[in-house]
Amino acid sequence: MTTDQPLLRDVPQAPPTAEPSRGFVALFALASLGLWIATLTPVIVSVPLKVAQIDPNENTQGTTLSVVLGIGAVFGILANPVFGRISDRTTWPLGRRRPWLVIGALLSVLGAVVLGLSSNVAVATVGWSINQIGVNATMAVLLALLPDQVPPERRGRISGLLGLTQAVAAVLGVALVGGLSQVSLTLAIIVPTAIALVCVSIAAVLLSDRPATRTERPSFNLREFAGSFWVNPRRFPDFGWAWISRFAMFMGISFALNYQIFYLTSHLGLTEKQATGLVPAAIGIQTLMVVLVSLTLGPLSDRLRRRKVFVLVSAVIAGVGLGVVALAPADRTSVPLFLLGMALVGLGQGTYFAVDLALVADVLPNKDEDAAKDLGVLGMANLIPQSIAPAVAPLFLAVPLFTDNGGSGQNYVALYLAGALFAVAAGVTILRVEGVR
Repeated sequence: MTTDQPLLRDVPQAPPTAEPSRGFVALFALASLGLWIATLTPVIVSVPLKVAQIDPNENTQGTTLSVVLGIGAVFGILANPVFGRISDRTTWPLGRRRPWLVIGALLSVLGAVVLGLSSNVAVATVGWSINQIGVNATMAVLLALLPDQVPPERRGRISGLLGLTQAVAAVLGVALVGGLSQVSLTLAIIVPTAIALVCVSIAAVLLSDRPATRTERPSFNLREFAGSFWVNPRRFPDFGWAWISRFAMFMGISFALNYQIFYLTSHLGLTEKQATGLVPAAIGIQTLMVVLVSLTLGPLSDRLRRRKVFVLVSAVIAGVGLGVVALAPADRTSVPLFLLGMALVGLGQGTYFAVDLALVADVLPNKDEDAAKDLGVLGMANLIPQSIAPAVAPLFLAVPLFTDNGGSGQNYVALYLAGALFAVAAGVTILRVEGVR
């Protein structure tokens, strides 16, 4: 039996059994790398810098950032499962995944152009919202390739690869934007999405795909559309618990990533230039940890046929890392503790994402017909925290405990402790999944 990927119309509708080819793995990694560059870089660096440019008041920047990220995340939440469902039922001759990969990437570039050229919060929010529609449409379709073309016993390996590309993308993207932002912040916002468009387009052209059959495309109705946002947790409790676990982990990570620059400037007292220079170092350390675990623990999970223990341990490690960041003294001498905490977050994050996607793919309610739609619902667990975290962050920032400033809206101790609790909750809830060891 050959291990080459099937041709366009020969892709089987039954679950895949053949080992994914090296070509598939390389193209999946390329698309994933480009997409993560476009996804992570703005959240970590570009959008906070744009917010600081639009709103130079240090006391209101956190709230402004919350508004821009929160509204954009709402549109991302809507786009993820809807484009996933559309992809599942696309009968175009080019295939059901290929067209939407490119369309989503194009939308992300359009949104980045609007954001980069914006001069007020309203326009910046519109641009970020368009960008999030495109990024999340592409992500939902890309992740559907996992159940489409990778057998269950090999999904840990591909899940680990996804975690690895995520970490590498963060380093490359932050380094790229750090240099570009010194020349033009507009370019720093647009270029990552252009890179994603190139990478995703190459993968879309070369990856095998098949159109949905007519039987896989029932006529549209409003109830079906509403179902794009829902998988019944009573009927599919394993998927429900996996969703809650991922939601909790992304809440913790959102606190850690979205407010890094403001933590360094407002809490540790660094200048904006110093903070912008330190973030790549923190991301680099995180990446090193992710690389170490992604290359080993995903395949190890496949061999041991165990997922949950890896997720539990990883969530606890990430929680400890966030706790270290939270409890570091509020002065410049805490930079080493900040880096240590972010290294632990990276270690936990890498372990989690090396295994969690493989676990989720194993408990999808309908792998054959609704994989992209169900993974789109899972994607909402990634996206809702991007909306909720900025919305609730001001509450934690204003807590009058654990701070010397009386809760003046800059209580990063409370914010990062909340992130630690969310991370630990991600590990505890995964224990409720019964269909996977």
